[in-house]
Amino acid sequence: MQVTVEEISTISKKISVEIPADQVDAAIEKVYADIRKRAKYEGFRQGKIPMHIVKRVYREAMLEQVIRDLYEKSIIKALQENDISPLDTPVVEFGLLSEGIPFKYTADVEVAPKIVLKDYIGIPVDKEKFLSNPDAIENEIKLMQENMAQLIPVDDNVAVEKGHEVTVDYSLSVTDLPDFVGNEEDVVFVVGEDKIAPGFDEQLIGMKMGDEKEIRATIPEGGSNPETAGKTGVYQLTLKEIKRKELPELDDEFAQQLGDYETMAELREKMVEYYEKREKERIENDLNDKLVSALVEKNPLEAPKVMVKNQLDYMMGNFKKQLQIQRIPFEKLGLNDAVFKERFHDEAVEKVKGQLLLIELMEKENINVSDEDISERFAKIAADDTNMLARIKEYYSSNREAMGSLKSEIRTEKTFRFLQDKAVITEIEPVAVKEV
Repeated sequence: MQVTVEEISTISKKISVEIPADQVDAAIEKVYADIRKRAKYEGFRQGKIPMHIVKRVYREAMLEQVIRDLYEKSIIKALQENDISPLDTPVVEFGLLSEGIPFKYTADVEVAPKIVLKDYIGIPVDKEKFLSNPDAIENEIKLMQENMAQLIPVDDNVAVEKGHEVTVDYSLSVTDLPDFVGNEEDVVFVVGEDKIAPGFDEQLIGMKMGDEKEIRATIPEGGSNPETAGKTGVYQLTLKEIKRKELPELDDEFAQQLGDYETMAELREKMVEYYEKREKERIENDLNDKLVSALVEKNPLEAPKVMVKNQLDYMMGNFKKQLQIQRIPFEKLGLNDAVFKERFHDEAVEKVKGQLLLIELMEKENINVSDEDISERFAKIAADDTNMLARIKEYYSSNREAMGSLKSEIRTEKTFRFLQDKAVITEIEPVAVKEV
């Protein structure tokens, strides 16, 4: 067997394989013999069909089986002998298979780039200072207060105001689409959020229960009928119900409804703690992102397409899960799978490059996870709860996948600590304090 390897790029190789004619002939005869043993053909007992009939009737089946056998045996040997570790299934182009001639094929494979890591010591990087933000805490408390508000029906003579929740029925016609008719009943929304169409809610202000009105507004994209997007909708509307929000008092009773708190002071104290934790994690993540970006800049490399594809799939999966929690349809944002992957392709490429460089750094600096590291993490998760610690140990010892994920997480954290310890970090004032 002759094998040649052509380096197309740092991440792509073309493997050309030629299998001698005598091996091809032997493989063909073997497959024909196997077929003859189990084939059935009218007029002959199983296993007694003349070979010339077998070759005439089962040639296509023979070709398929021989090509598969020759490929599977030879590609493994070719990869091993040339120290090639494909990241994905090779893309193969087969040549002609026939008696008496060598069998040839090519296999295109993607591999991880060979990295010679440099300039990772003393990376200059800015780190944002942590600043407390009492306003952010109060804004979050107000949001919690809004979420716990009660909706109270208003009197018949009260007019719609921004912030009221209304219930309406309407029929919809669309300019330029004379055949379109839409009817909706008991549609509930908060005035001012423009859930139906931009400018729709503003035209409700001042209406009272039982009022009827014609409202015109441009129909947005993302509706059930794509044909209507961007056209003028004419809504014949009846206002059925108006409710106002009644906010709870911010007192100790309010705090007690939110958890294991006795007073508002306790609630605020815990929220300050959460805010500080979140902000410090955000600052830490931002610092790590800057370090990875600097690594990528100082160590140019190609990102394998299959890794970019997997990264995009991972990013899109996480994004969709977050939208599901918020009950926001993916399509409502003007996205589909193809649009998402195009929009976030470059970001995925940079993430893959960063991952490859971090892995190389781990290997180069021998950053590994020790039993002590595992024990410390178990203790941290258990938070000094002895019973919980025992259950955590049992869970991870019996779940190989979970243990692998935990070790990967710890190893990555240790790698970032190494980079931070070796970096030249300058603390800077935040451009704007982030609100929660």
